[in-house]
Amino acid sequence: MLRTTSLDELPQLWNVLRGEMSLVGPRPPFPYEVEEYQPHHWRRLQAIPGCTGLWQVSAWHTLRFEGMVELDTEYIEHQSLCLDMKILPQTVPAILSGRGDEL
Repeated sequence: MLRTTSLDELPQLWNVLRGEMSLVGPRPPFPYEVEEYQPHHWRRLQAIPGCTGLWQVSAWHTLRFEGMVELDTEYIEHQSLCLDMKILPQTVPAILSGRGDEL
């Protein structure tokens, strides 16, 4: 239930308060992902990691890793308060619809 409702993500808010994460940005990578990074994948690490992001509120369930990298790169290239304000409200419906198990 915790994973389905994304309640297991609540401790990340502590990381936001400490300045280690932002509310919106690319998700932090898993160590096994970084081991396999190609040169263009490193671009997604140029932003502070976030609790939610463009990939999470888009079609995360239909995209493979390369699609996630593309959306993270798009977010980094267009990062703004306006974009964050568009992404944040989309996070709640993503969680409530059951897509939140990946947020």
